[in-house]
Amino acid sequence: MSKIIAFAGKGGVGKTTVATLVVRYLTSTGKSPVLAVDADPNSNLGETMGMNVTTTVGDIRENFMKDPQGVPSGMDKAIYIESLMNQAIIETPNFDLLVMGRQEGHGCYCMVNNILNNFTDSLASSYKYMVVDNEAGMEHLSRRTSGKVDILYLVTDYSLRGLRALRRIHGLLDGLKLSVKKMGIVVTRGPEKLSDIFLAEAKEIGIPILGVIPDDPALLEFDMEKRSLLELKDSSPSVVAVNRIMEASC
Repeated sequence: MSKIIAFAGKGGVGKTTVATLVVRYLTSTGKSPVLAVDADPNSNLGETMGMNVTTTVGDIRENFMKDPQGVPSGMDKAIYIESLMNQAIIETPNFDLLVMGRQEGHGCYCMVNNILNNFTDSLASSYKYMVVDNEAGMEHLSRRTSGKVDILYLVTDYSLRGLRALRRIHGLLDGLKLSVKKMGIVVTRGPEKLSDIFLAEAKEIGIPILGVIPDDPALLEFDMEKRSLLELKDSSPSVVAVNRIMEASC
């Protein structure tokens, strides 16, 4: 089974950027193969990696539910859905990307979701690392990782509002069947020295701050130029910070 690294945080704090830079670290340090999973319905992970996503797991699920009898004659439903899933995987030399896409619509999705979850479990065993960019709520994370996460990074920007969102997200863990080996806070767009007020608020959550990623003008520049963050220079402040966090965490 691969080592699972997951991210959670409210929208707009930069968790997708951090997830992309973690994939950059893993692939650049010889820790391939890596499976990147975009599990946020507001799918942006492919964009930050400069990849064109044409099919998502959500598309496969919805299309199947519209016509569950449209399976080719003589083919098992599970095998058919798995074949579609294989086509949805975007492959590169060092990592692959799977985008989950939209959530379930109305109706019973139990059968197809079980097939998809079993496929994801078996797929993960082929990779050294599985990097999951998750939505703020973590209900789906427990299903897509068999309830086990090696490292969970709770990402916030440098704001008390962001920290309070992490407190709520952290509180969800008690109600989920999710086993997390290691967990910590990552602060984005933070100063070199965090304020006492911010540190006190973080301390109340009860988990450590693993690192601070400073404001990096290159991130905005790459976004405007529609360039992959995987191409950032090694000297980029955000790359240096994420590499430092990963070296200390893994």
